[in-house]
Amino acid sequence: MPAQPDRLFLDFQAALAGRYSLELELGRGGMGVVYLAREVRLDRPVAIKLLPPHHAGDERLRDRFLREARTAAKLSHPHIIPIFAVDEVNEFVFFAMAYVAGETLTGRVRRRGPLAPSEAGRVLREVAWALAYAHSQGLVHRDVKPDNIMLEEASGRALVADFGIAGLVRGAAGLDGGEVIGTPEFMSPEQALGERVDARSDLYALGVVGYFALSGKLPFEAGKATEVLAKQITEPAPPLARVAAGVPRRLAHVIDRCLEKDPGDRPDTAEQLAAHLGIALEQRKELPVALRVFVANQTQVSEGPVVAAAFLLLIIAGLVMAVVDAARIQSRPSIWLFVATLVGGAVVAPAALIARQVRRLAGAGYSPQDLAQAFRVHLEEGRDARAFEHGRDPTVFERLMRILGLSGLVVAIATGVTLWLSVPWPYPAGLWGWFWPSVTIGLGSGLISVMRLQRRRDVASGFWSRLWGSSAGRWLFELASVGLKRDALQSSSTHRPTELALGLAAEQLFEQLPRETRRQLRELPTIVRRLQGDAREMRQRLEELNDALGGKGDEGREGGEATAVGTRHDRIVADLQLERDRVHQRLADAVKALETIRLNLLRLHAGSGSVQSLTTDLGLAREVAAEISLLLEGRREIERELG
Repeated sequence: MPAQPDRLFLDFQAALAGRYSLELELGRGGMGVVYLAREVRLDRPVAIKLLPPHHAGDERLRDRFLREARTAAKLSHPHIIPIFAVDEVNEFVFFAMAYVAGETLTGRVRRRGPLAPSEAGRVLREVAWALAYAHSQGLVHRDVKPDNIMLEEASGRALVADFGIAGLVRGAAGLDGGEVIGTPEFMSPEQALGERVDARSDLYALGVVGYFALSGKLPFEAGKATEVLAKQITEPAPPLARVAAGVPRRLAHVIDRCLEKDPGDRPDTAEQLAAHLGIALEQRKELPVALRVFVANQTQVSEGPVVAAAFLLLIIAGLVMAVVDAARIQSRPSIWLFVATLVGGAVVAPAALIARQVRRLAGAGYSPQDLAQAFRVHLEEGRDARAFEHGRDPTVFERLMRILGLSGLVVAIATGVTLWLSVPWPYPAGLWGWFWPSVTIGLGSGLISVMRLQRRRDVASGFWSRLWGSSAGRWLFELASVGLKRDALQSSSTHRPTELALGLAAEQLFEQLPRETRRQLRELPTIVRRLQGDAREMRQRLEELNDALGGKGDEGREGGEATAVGTRHDRIVADLQLERDRVHQRLADAVKALETIRLNLLRLHAGSGSVQSLTTDLGLAREVAAEISLLLEGRREIERELG
């Protein structure tokens, strides 16, 4: 719900009360305003696109909006946002479509930068599939752009929205030519010239979308729309490889081909484009930059610096232990302090660094599944190269280092335990002649052995892939991302029954009123909570009646007895249907009353409402609650008699 709702929001909500409950404005464009709302009867989130009233007054625009919305409503495809209803209420013309929890492709690129080639290729292929289906139904989108491509949060699926300015390939003479409709930065040359367009015009626009998704830039930009259109018509698009060097050659070639000026030089159909994108995806699976850097930090280490750091840590741990023992602070040697220093330096410090990097990734929107997949891709990509360079079997040197490492560590543990158990202090000095060399040889040889194994098999990638894919990894990821802010729109999409959402909003608005105004409206919270409870009971009863009617059908009837049973069956079904209609009407009345209270509170905050008007509405709401109470009490009395 907007903090300061405008007049359009308030008037539109008043017209929809009982059917839809508006929550907030999602965006505005040249041909409409989009609101997030709830459909009361089915209690589901929807996105409502409203043709602004000043456009609705233009009969030509109004008819075109309705015609094309109804045409788009016939489309049914996994990558096209479905339209549920197209309607007119008073001066308002709108359609309701499925609400997709996620963000537009524009928002994703602006927030996280260009997409990885693999992700961009997948998104473009899914959009190409959607366009192929629409083209097969005789529909050209005519406004393919990142703002009209939604990326679903839960699955990452791309969905195409807004066929609101699409023109029918057949039978739409008013849109076939002479009229420039669309967004200049994404228009094909023929569309910019106002010429007749076909499916290949959408492919040009999709090429611009791909250019933007992979580079974060547009091929043609200028200060004025006319200048952009002139460039679209006359200038060749800069090759994608010039502005996005990391894009695979084949994928860049597909995008460049879509941006050809002559429609005949572009892919013939959207199906063909999707096939080309599929080939490009199979050629190379690229990781996003952030994941690529994270993987490199965890897997690409050199033997020299690691061994040097290990020996430096060993010296520090020895010095700490020596200082404590020399001070004779305790009767036993501080082997535990030596081990704790080693563990702290070798485990705790790197873990803190990794946690910091994971937190950055979480803030960028990545998940533990993304991390696990990144390590798996890295492991697979380098498998053949590692086998060719380092072989598949351990060398003699690697075996020797492994033996020395294990032997040294065994001796170090044995002498360390002996030193720990030695009492009284001082302990046998000869044991140091075994402890320090064995620790040095064990750690040094063991590290060299592990580093050689890592070069040959990439043990680190396998370990991290399993960790981040496990429940422990997911828990660690959540721990590292504690305190990160969540997207406000994401939290708003959490399911709440419409009456609860309206009641919470009304109570919040009530608490923000001045004290004297709250005193005059002191009955408001009680009435709101009563309406909430009544609506909840009505919704529960409605579900029960729908379930009961769902199993009723026309059964075979033979003979007089069967006819009598059938007549009674029909009467029961009719009674249930009548009660269902009555319950649904009472539910709509309760929600409408809550909606009216919320709207008047909004008007009161905006300075356009009055306490007297709200008091009158509270009286009407009280009457609605009384009628619902009578209905509920009648139902309870019947249940008591039957029970």
